[in-house]
Amino acid sequence: MLNPYTFSVVLAIGANVSYHLCMKYTHPEAHPLGALAVSYLVAAASCLAYLVFFGESLRASFTHLNWAPIALGFSICFLELGFLLAYRSGWNISLAALYVNVAVGLILLPIGIWVFRDKLSAANLLGVGFALVGLLLLGKR
Repeated sequence: MLNPYTFSVVLAIGANVSYHLCMKYTHPEAHPLGALAVSYLVAAASCLAYLVFFGESLRASFTHLNWAPIALGFSICFLELGFLLAYRSGWNISLAALYVNVAVGLILLPIGIWVFRDKLSAANLLGVGFALVGLLLLGKR
């Protein structure tokens, strides 16, 4: 069994691969917002079912929520719409996610340092340099 640290990343990687394959295979004539609405209904039903399955109180599960899950819902909607439209406009599945994720990582870098006081090593800074070069190379058509 994987430890929680490793399991969480393996879960995120597997789900992200599935996510991009599903986005790429969404029928091209399906309205993007209709497809996303169905996805969100399935996601909401799944989350509620998992809460019940694991014996969590629904009321207790919603007690300490703040503005962040609401904002996250909007963010997820635009994230998924962006990828769906990117794939429909011709982005390759092999490059779109890589380009977006590297760009997001570079944008989150100063936020992590300034807001969350993350620390970077010399190796991290070298990786950031490679990420910048990679982003420039990925953007070339």
